[in-house]
Amino acid sequence: MRKLVLFLHASLDGFVEGPNGQMDIGWISYDAELEKHAKEILSTADTVIWGRGTYQMMHNYWPSVSSKPSASQHERDHAEWIEKTSKIVFSRTLEKVEWNNSRLVKVNVKEEIKNLKQQPGKDMVILGSPRFAHYLMQLDLIDEYKITVSPVLIGSGLPLFQGLKEKINLKLIENKTFDSGAIGLVYQKVR
Repeated sequence: MRKLVLFLHASLDGFVEGPNGQMDIGWISYDAELEKHAKEILSTADTVIWGRGTYQMMHNYWPSVSSKPSASQHERDHAEWIEKTSKIVFSRTLEKVEWNNSRLVKVNVKEEIKNLKQQPGKDMVILGSPRFAHYLMQLDLIDEYKITVSPVLIGSGLPLFQGLKEKINLKLIENKTFDSGAIGLVYQKVR
């Protein structure tokens, strides 16, 4: 059975976005070592799960990266990966999605995720979309939490965890310390 994996960056004080919204992520300790770590995580997935806002932001940026002379090799590789990866967008307000290999789901989120887990393939990754991730946490649908904690306190913003009504037991299955001081944590839901 496929897993639904949440992959997010967080500050040490538990925020995934700064006080100025989804573009306020300049505090992430992103370097070549974290690029390699992200590539390893994404290599285990063949489907990206997004909410509306993250889909629109990603669609406005990534399709043009390969034609930008200033793009790094990592950015070009990621753009190629994301272009061929299945993208499932959950939104009640979007009418259509136009990116290659994208599909829109407007209703029955819980049933759709459960059906996707039963299909053959690699894992599915929630890449960003923290607000949608909060909703999926409340529905108890996330199987693994892959969180990279940056060594910074930002004071306010969007919390990593929000709106949970019940306790979710997790088991630490991996941790890595990076030269930047960031820590990569992998927690699996205890079933």
